[in-house]
Amino acid sequence: MDDKINLLRHTIATLAYRGGKALRGAPPEFSAFRAGETTRAPGQILAHIGDLMDWAFSQAEGKETWHNSPPLAWEQGTARFFAALEALDKRLASGVPPVCPAEGLFQGAIADALTHVGQIAMLRRMAGCPVRGENYHKANITAGRVGPDQAKPNLEFD
Repeated sequence: MDDKINLLRHTIATLAYRGGKALRGAPPEFSAFRAGETTRAPGQILAHIGDLMDWAFSQAEGKETWHNSPPLAWEQGTARFFAALEALDKRLASGVPPVCPAEGLFQGAIADALTHVGQIAMLRRMAGCPVRGENYHKANITAGRVGPDQAKPNLEFD
């Protein structure tokens, strides 16, 4: 498999690991938390991340489409997040080269999704339900592990 595709798959696994950590254990009211009048709520951000992953999949297929999905209940939105990651990873692992350049997938949807996972983590802290910090360099992240079952953290801190 192409080195660029391998790096994309590792990045998607990183997104699953970091995203899973930010999404797990959020209280039900967190989905609607607002840091300010003009900010998106975490549920809206999570829906947007799902849209980004669907968009990346469509680009890889050469049939670029975009949808603005409404927020789902937090657990459903989390399930959609992992399902979209799994679909994109499976597409990249198929051995069929994506129609669009790997760099475009990274610099668009995937990089944007990483940013939004960071926003959700920051909003968790602001909402009073923080996620523990972690040395992500030490995390056990493996290409292809993109579902909700992630490795336990190796080195967390407060």
